[in-house]
Amino acid sequence: MITTQFPDRALMAELMAKMLWEIGAVHFRPQEPYKLASGMFSPVYIDCRKLLSYPRIRSTIIDFAASAVLRDAGFEKFDCVAGGETAGIPFAALLADRLSLPMIYVRKQPKGHGRNAQIEGHMPEGARVLVIEDLTTVGGSMFKFIDAVRAAGGVVDHAIALFYYGFFPQAEARFANGKVQLHHIATWRHVLAVAREQKLFDAETLAEVESFLDKPLAWSASRGGVAELPES
Repeated sequence: MITTQFPDRALMAELMAKMLWEIGAVHFRPQEPYKLASGMFSPVYIDCRKLLSYPRIRSTIIDFAASAVLRDAGFEKFDCVAGGETAGIPFAALLADRLSLPMIYVRKQPKGHGRNAQIEGHMPEGARVLVIEDLTTVGGSMFKFIDAVRAAGGVVDHAIALFYYGFFPQAEARFANGKVQLHHIATWRHVLAVAREQKLFDAETLAEVESFLDKPLAWSASRGGVAELPES
């Protein structure tokens, strides 16, 4: 009898966190916080697109993504994989290839000329679509892509973010209300755990990051950033 062995969730999360540190894709800077697009001040920053530049790492991450989806969603649940413009597009191509599925991509808005298309590629009416992003914070950008796929006749019950912030309750509510099951590999908690284990920063820096993860908006507001996230 043939059996499929899926990696342990905790092990996948730990390994992804180690990969992110190894390639310099994550940063801790509580003394000079980053200002995010939302206006929130954050002591942490991530660039998942750097994963693409490291073939062994990106291959392993796509293995993890495929494992997460097959284990938690099923083996024959999707007709194609959709990537959101722009960061989700290369990861969609990689995951679609790994799952032996067609791939499409979704523009942030219709391109405004020609066919005025927002969905690029072939998506039959009623196709079951897995939407992938490199990361998600509260799900705003991901739902722009999900809504576009649904408006074009696709069915979206599942989405995957390779990295999930994991500390905003708004995100859980958004995916629940939108009837989408979100899959992910690692979160900021996993990144912090590896930083502690490897003693990458002093105790004060690690404590500041943990304080932010516990109460991100309060941490932001205390340093002059926004105290609430926008609805979009």
